[in-house]
Amino acid sequence: MPEITSRRGLLFGAAAVSAGALITGCTSNEPSGSKDAPAGNDQPAADDKPGKQVTIGFAGPQADHGWLNAINDNAKSRAEKYSDVTLEITEGSNDTAQQIGQIETLINKKVDVLVVLPADGKALTQVGLKAMRAGIPVVNLDRVFNTPQAYRCWIGGDNYGMGLNAGHYIGEKLKGKSGARVIELAGLDNLELTKQRTQGFDDALKNYPNIKKVARQAAEFTVESGQAKMAQLLQAQSKFDALWNHDDDQGVGALRAIEQAGRDDFLMVGGAGALSAFQAIKQDDGVLKATVLYPPTMAASAIDLARALGQSKGIGGLAEFEIPSSLTLYSAVVDKTNIDQYMSTGFK
Repeated sequence: MPEITSRRGLLFGAAAVSAGALITGCTSNEPSGSKDAPAGNDQPAADDKPGKQVTIGFAGPQADHGWLNAINDNAKSRAEKYSDVTLEITEGSNDTAQQIGQIETLINKKVDVLVVLPADGKALTQVGLKAMRAGIPVVNLDRVFNTPQAYRCWIGGDNYGMGLNAGHYIGEKLKGKSGARVIELAGLDNLELTKQRTQGFDDALKNYPNIKKVARQAAEFTVESGQAKMAQLLQAQSKFDALWNHDDDQGVGALRAIEQAGRDDFLMVGGAGALSAFQAIKQDDGVLKATVLYPPTMAASAIDLARALGQSKGIGGLAEFEIPSSLTLYSAVVDKTNIDQYMSTGFK
């Protein structure tokens, strides 16, 4: 049984709220740095004092998207901050059978803890169960398994919250405008996360009776699809006041289409938190005025949680001896008023 002091192993505090529930800090209740320090993976690692050696197996999908590449980078760099952590990382694959094989290899190596971002949560549920039954606790990252029995802790983003906060931001900006019109550039419509983002957006707009959503087009989370679908929206909608784009990667293409059309008569809100979006927001000479976070720093927090599990620790700032069973990150809105705080978290 862990000592009582072990539950101070991680700090879940103000930095976590501002950066989408990042787990940062140390064993003390006193902050380890300036309150104005940038959020993100450059914050001090949780509980820097070395403890029991922990081998963490990390398995994610292929990094074929800026956000997924940032997931891998955050996991690697976070693990490097700890002298008591060894990271066993797989190549990553979008083929479910291949990823299952990679995770089974980690199970056979008898890693202490597994961190898994499944290419398909449903398809990989059984291998999550296999690890748990083998006595290896699993931190399920973002795409959730079908049953809580397949993981010890889930940590991920809030897709509904992204849409909700994007809608409220736009709603407040257009609050005094009669007959305001908004459009939406969504992601892949066959994904549940896309439906959740749209639902959150629609629910937020219900609070603003002066606003009507007049068009929605689904893209594919790629630059090319963003450009093509945005061009269609611009051609069909000669006048609107705001655009919410679900994803900053496809937003690069959307911005190209907007520039080619010579349009600057509306405001745009992005999604996820790409560095290119942050830079455009800071420069403030175009339509992109804000983006709603889906922070890839969750992978760094997953490493913190896995280390805590391997060392039988909980989260400092909470009364419980154990880490929570789930952590949903907050989808903060980043605009020119707080861009400097979040710049270090932007992914390429």
